[in-house]
Amino acid sequence: MQLNAERWTTRLLGVWLAVLVVACGQSIDAPGEPGQGTTSNHSAAVQMPGPGGVVFVAAGESHSLVGLPDGTLWATGANDSGQLGQGTPGDRSVPMQVELGSRLLSLSASSSHSLAARSDGTVWAWGSNSKGELGDGTTSNRLAPVQVQGLRGVVMVAAGSSYSLAVRYDGTVWAWGENQYGQLGDGTTSNRLAPVQVQRLSGVVTVAAGHSHSLAVRSDGTVWAWGYNSSGRLGDGTTSTRLEPVQVTGLSGVVAVAAGKTHSLAVRSDGTLWAWGYNNYGQLGDRTTSTRLEPVQVQGLSGVVAVAAGHYHSLAVRSDGTLWAWGFNYYGQLGDGYGADSSSPRQVKGLSGVVVAVAAGGDHTLAVRSDGTVWAWGDNYFGQLGGGTKDAHLLPAQVEGLLGLSGVAAVAAGALHSLALRSDGTVWSWGYNLYGQLGNGTEDHRWVPGQVTGLNGAVAVAAGSYHSLAVRSDGTVWGWGHNFYGELGDGTKSKRLVPVQVKGLSGVVAVAAGKTHSLAVRSDGTVWAWGENQYGQLGDGTESTRLEPVQVQGLSGVVAVEGGYFHSLALRSDGTVWAWGNNYNGELGDGTTSGHRLAPVQVRGLSGVVAVSTGAHHSLAIRSDGTVWAWGINYYGELGDGTEINRLEPVRVPGLSGVVSVAAGAFYSQAVRSDGTVWAWGYNLSGQLGDGTTNTRRVPEQVQGLSRMLAVAANDDHSLAVGAGGAVWAWGFNRFGQLGDDTTDDNLAPVHVRGPTGGESVAALGWRSSRAGPHPPLTIRAGRP
Repeated sequence: MQLNAERWTTRLLGVWLAVLVVACGQSIDAPGEPGQGTTSNHSAAVQMPGPGGVVFVAAGESHSLVGLPDGTLWATGANDSGQLGQGTPGDRSVPMQVELGSRLLSLSASSSHSLAARSDGTVWAWGSNSKGELGDGTTSNRLAPVQVQGLRGVVMVAAGSSYSLAVRYDGTVWAWGENQYGQLGDGTTSNRLAPVQVQRLSGVVTVAAGHSHSLAVRSDGTVWAWGYNSSGRLGDGTTSTRLEPVQVTGLSGVVAVAAGKTHSLAVRSDGTLWAWGYNNYGQLGDRTTSTRLEPVQVQGLSGVVAVAAGHYHSLAVRSDGTLWAWGFNYYGQLGDGYGADSSSPRQVKGLSGVVVAVAAGGDHTLAVRSDGTVWAWGDNYFGQLGGGTKDAHLLPAQVEGLLGLSGVAAVAAGALHSLALRSDGTVWSWGYNLYGQLGNGTEDHRWVPGQVTGLNGAVAVAAGSYHSLAVRSDGTVWGWGHNFYGELGDGTKSKRLVPVQVKGLSGVVAVAAGKTHSLAVRSDGTVWAWGENQYGQLGDGTESTRLEPVQVQGLSGVVAVEGGYFHSLALRSDGTVWAWGNNYNGELGDGTTSGHRLAPVQVRGLSGVVAVSTGAHHSLAIRSDGTVWAWGINYYGELGDGTEINRLEPVRVPGLSGVVSVAAGAFYSQAVRSDGTVWAWGYNLSGQLGDGTTNTRRVPEQVQGLSRMLAVAANDDHSLAVGAGGAVWAWGFNRFGQLGDDTTDDNLAPVHVRGPTGGESVAALGWRSSRAGPHPPLTIRAGRP
């Protein structure tokens, strides 16, 4: 009887939430076995009992995918065909985000392509497409996800060698890609560039795709197989290739299947595990190395609820949460601390707690614990274990930075440190900390984010060269870090290792930090300033340094402020821009180089402005039409007009439209467009433009590998960006860990800022004694870098 869509979907989801289904088809060529160097892996959702929520894991031959409870998708490892889906080629050894645009229902990976079924029932694919395995009607590789043609209502996907499978809510199975061995099940051997229906199958609840054979479980508990049948991987008692599904012999009550390269696994409802096919490495778990043409029971295992199959290794999760492995173990993929193969199950070591999901790649393994942490072991030649190295692991190791810094609403970049404001009102910091600008009560540098001490309810942050500011929801302003010029506004010149309240300010809605001065906008539209004032950057009509806030003269109706090295900008509600302070390079935009202005003057020729930003000696503005305008110093093309000519009045940055956010670094500039792409120009010695080079750019160039970005931040030589999912990316100079990726390596393209570790990392603790060398002096850099 055919079930309606809602009931059938409920039935499928019930199966998946009750029993994890993981299937993987593999690719290392065994003796006498044809192979194409590919693998596939599928992992269904698992309902986590703790704070983890629903987590997905999938492992290709040499890459890994993880879908997190916040709806984001992450990838690491080999990327020769774009299988990481990040828009750019190049392997990754730390997880990077894939922009999928919706929550997941199912996730799968082969050696060189990846699949995802979204919650809207559509299927998306990326990576290699030489056989049409992406299902978009072409054979063009895709570096980012594209939609599979003509499929709706899909609840599950599985990626085979160079082909793909999908199960719809009505229990039908659809296939596309390579079909040399009939693995598409449509009765032919013709490749398909778009989905076709698998013949003679209905009521299917789960599928698995191997190297060149396919498996399906029907709602009646029977298992069906089709495709290549060398070594008996179809389990029908023969070695005959099948172009349409045939029933696996002697199996009933099956709830889960997995497909290796040349072997197959099935879990029955009584918790027993059955296997068939190639067995040279003991991957069938029957204590022999004999090939089996029909299912045999895996020895010594009961209470099995989930399975996965790698190249030549197999895994099972038992109902008690323990994980067991057997078969090929050259790369340590069994996780037992040894390199010896095993023809019977052995418990994976070092995984305390309950395992709720497992996935097997070619020669590596992933597992998810009930606390939501992800662990990996085995081969790591392409960085598929996601730990930032390419060293293999014989035992499980936690993928530390997988979650990244999440839920971020805003970022700020200091000279050598970074800040992030999370949506829960906490502030996080990382990088250089000699002056306490990280606000954690120490002077120790941090390579990964840590929480600022004693600060909550924050609604805005700003970073000067070596000091930090935050506005709380009660309208008060707090500062920490360097304070020699009174830039913390607490009436002293003492540096502060934790936040202190700025004196005499209330009702503040926005703050900005210059090199050594600070600015604030109150809800009444007035502007207040404190700190160094040698060039009149405080705008109070004097050149006197102020240890507490003073009002900027003659300004009202202000909605935003920005602070450069020695000049300041204010945006009024009428769309005009006003400037004061140093003007030797035309950074005030009033048509002169008058030295400096002690009170605000209007920037010439600008109206309808919606955002401003200041660099060392140049300024940027976005108009309501999405165009960007720049003025001031232009030694390195930081104005983006194709020249190195200083501009005393605003000029339009050519080739940019639809801009929604700008950030001016010391001698470079960045912009985010409404399509979520990031563009940069100017000085680039440390890779702060993020275009993969160190070449100075006089016109905007696109930052590599970023999409769906909302905002950017910049200071001296490093850059930050916040994505639509609340993740943070960083690139450029990184000597003091200001990129937050747990290294001190400069990066010419964006890297994912790591998540908090729950304490000081080893790197952070050992930094000052073993890695730092001399601290950089606090210098005023008025000329070229």
